[in-house]
Amino acid sequence: MTTLRYVYLLALVVWLGGMIAIGVVVAPTIFQTLQSVAPQEGRAFAGEAFKAILIRFHYVAYVCGTLLMLSLVGMGLLGPRPKGYGIRAGLVLVMLAIALYSGLVVLSEIDGIQAEVGTLPSRLPALDPRRLRFDALHTLATRLMQVNIVLALALLWWEARD
Repeated sequence: MTTLRYVYLLALVVWLGGMIAIGVVVAPTIFQTLQSVAPQEGRAFAGEAFKAILIRFHYVAYVCGTLLMLSLVGMGLLGPRPKGYGIRAGLVLVMLAIALYSGLVVLSEIDGIQAEVGTLPSRLPALDPRRLRFDALHTLATRLMQVNIVLALALLWWEARD
């Protein structure tokens, strides 16, 4: 039981810590640094670098979400179910679904727009439908990660409370 709880907590903190690190440290640093080094191409380079990081991080999220779910189910089957078992399982499933949607649907559509445009979508005219869609998808991806951060914090709070 202790091993399952350890795996659960480890997966949760890796996922949560990764989301916070990417949003608070990695993205701003990459964009700031590359734009200052190469004012013309820096934003495009930063976007490509961050996209590669985000794609790899989604795999981390999928593994963490799967480990969270498996360890939670294991704890429920082998011992007394953790408090709020159903709610916790539901939160983990929602987080995993959000990560899958973000990684497989949202990022794919963003990639498609970038491939079609061949340049930075931000260089398109303000009312170009591709730029508007890109901006909307960027906002959606950001909000989805924010939701997962809040849900992960709720799960962590629940664990700390127990």
